[in-house]
Amino acid sequence: MASLTDHTPQLLPLRNAPAIWHDERLAADHGVTVVFTGREGGVSAAPYASLNLAGHVGDAPDHVDRNRTIVLDALGLGACRDRLISAEQVHGESIAQVGEAEAGEGAFAMRGRPPVPETDALVTKEAGIPLLMCFADCVPVVIVAPGPVVAVVHAGWRGSLASLPGKAARRVAEVGGCDISELLAYIGPHIGTCCYEVSDEIISHFVNTFGTLARADFGHLNLEFTVRQSLEDAGVAQWRIASLGTCTADETHAFYSYRAENGTTGRHGALACIGSCP
Repeated sequence: MASLTDHTPQLLPLRNAPAIWHDERLAADHGVTVVFTGREGGVSAAPYASLNLAGHVGDAPDHVDRNRTIVLDALGLGACRDRLISAEQVHGESIAQVGEAEAGEGAFAMRGRPPVPETDALVTKEAGIPLLMCFADCVPVVIVAPGPVVAVVHAGWRGSLASLPGKAARRVAEVGGCDISELLAYIGPHIGTCCYEVSDEIISHFVNTFGTLARADFGHLNLEFTVRQSLEDAGVAQWRIASLGTCTADETHAFYSYRAENGTTGRHGALACIGSCP
């Protein structure tokens, strides 16, 4: 098997599933699934149409559960459906390491075990446990270490300002017993500098933390720059970071955007899983 340290991360459409992007070679060579989803191909009705993966936005719970099943089946992870873990995302900086004891927490929208509480980054080294977080403008980040170990990170402006991606990278390296330079990182669809206007106060905090490149034109915030900088400051090599490079607010036909859709919309997802289920 090829070494993970030689792998160049990439994100390409999943065959026969245009609303799912993944690293095909990572799955084939290392048995690690890394995925970002869009909004097409599900069963939810407007305003959540159609592949909404979040159970807290007002969508019918059975539609959310069916959409999650659709994604896992497309990835060949349908046997892991009951073992899916999701989190109660609170725009904080808490990181939770999960394993067999937590398998199934938040797997279903309105039944079964509740999601991992007050957590914005999930880490696991256990096989057959898909990790899911949901997004509609915030930055999805997936981190992979030899071992393997995977993490899914929810980085809005608060998490980005707190350097949550970098903190998660350090945690993943610690769990994997490896150097941070060996990690891979993937950045999913999020609101781009073209559309993300914030207050002067918020901009000043980012400039003080990450430098002037955090400020884009017209008082807009460059969230991807701050996420990349957080990862690189932690020690992740620049060439080992892949990005989908898509603005959610500019492409609401393909992704959900809380800001562009006035707060009533669904959520796309970031998902990672080691191996598969029997």
